[in-house]
Amino acid sequence: MSHTRIWLSAALLAVLAACGADGIPERPEPRGATGITIAVDASAGISSGN
Repeated sequence: MSHTRIWLSAALLAVLAACGADGIPERPEPRGATGITIAVDASAGISSGN
């Protein structure tokens, strides 16, 4: 088998794997709340040196 044919086969396999060739995507099971809360407070402004 030539190197070109091997590379083309590998590229075709990669394209098929990337586009979901294994079937229709399935929705994941819903997960419960983890109990983690993230709060962020940010501000921006200009201050004079006086």
